[in-house]
Formats: sequence, structure tokens, C-alpha cells
Amino acid sequence: MVRQNKKSVRYGKKSPALSNHMNDHDATENGLLPRTDLELVREARHGDMDAFHGLVDRYASYLYGLAVSLIGNAADAEDAVQETLTGAFRGLRSFRQDASVKTWLTRILVRQAAAHHRRRGFRIVARPIDGAADPAGLAETAGADAQMDVREAIDALPPDYREVIVLREMQGMSYEQIAQALAIPRGTVESRLFRARGQLQELLKAYLA
Repeated sequence: MVRQNKKSVRYGKKSPALSNHMNDHDATENGLLPRTDLELVREARHGDMDAFHGLVDRYASYLYGLAVSLIGNAADAEDAVQETLTGAFRGLRSFRQDASVKTWLTRILVRQAAAHHRRRGFRIVARPIDGAADPAGLAETAGADAQMDVREAIDALPPDYREVIVLREMQGMSYEQIAQALAIPRGTVESRLFRARGQLQELLKAYLA
């Protein structure tokens, strides 16, 4: 089981405990190129903790940013990332390589976010994020001052719709990648996105009225 001190692991920024030496180890151990994700997974399966820490170093910041977008609370997002990494470590041997390691980790995190919403109940959480992406160009169509309203509107979406909007518009994932991450058909991804964008437009009208 992976046990990491939350005080030393800061997912929003690279932690010295997990980051500073990991890149050096990853890049220089073989004297060649950094190991690929699949190489790190294979080595971690055989008990190489440095290999697993290499995956943590590579994806912790991405997972944290995604968790904040899906959950809306920094502390709960950090817990979700911790549970995701623990779940990934436990599931190393069950990773079938039918998707990329990034998509696999995303799938685990999305499940953690969904579990969070089930435990807490769906809530609207308003949160400013500097430099946030503009899903579907909605802020531009609504006006330059609408960026925060766009983010609030995303937070007001039901979790299923928020997931697809965040993965598509903020993370830039393809329909196929989203389908793999959410374990749903591509057609379902497309229909959820269509409905989510429609709801965003309606929410923005209410915010800006």
C-alpha cells in the first residue's frame, strides 16, 4: 500500500520529497532517455518503488488540477488524488494497457470524484482559478468579464456533465479518450457534451441577466 505524508506531498506543486530527485533518477539510471509510462508500470509491478514514484512525479500535478476542476474543493481534491494514487498502486497488476497510463489514472480519479459527490451530495461550489480555460469559448461570446461566471456555471452542472466538459474543454481529451476514462460509449460522451453545453449556455444567461 502506498503511504505518503500529505504534509510533504503537495500535488499542486512538485514536492521535493517526490520530485526533485525523481526526474534525475528517471533520466539517468540507464544513461539514455527517461523511461516511458509503460516501462515505469512494468518495473513498479516488480516492486520498484522508484518507478512508481516516477509515475507520481509525472502525473500528480495533472491529477490535482483535474480533481479541483471535478470536485471544486482543494482539500477534497488532494484527498481524491491520494486515493487515486493508492488505487493505482493496488491496481498495477490489473492494468491491461488497453488505454494510456494517463487515461487509466484519469479513470481512477473520475471514480474517486464520483464517489465524493455521492458521499457529500451534489453541491454548487464557486471557485476562482487564475488562468482557467474557457470551455467552448463561452466567455468570449458572453463578454470578457464572464470568465468567473463560466467557471461557476461549470460548477453548477450535474457531475456527469461536469466530467465531460472538464475532460473535453479543459483537458483537451478526445472523445475516445473520454469514453475510455469514463468507461462509457463514445455516443454517450457526445450526447452528454451536447446537453452539458446547452446547460452551460442557459446557466450563463441566468448569471449574466
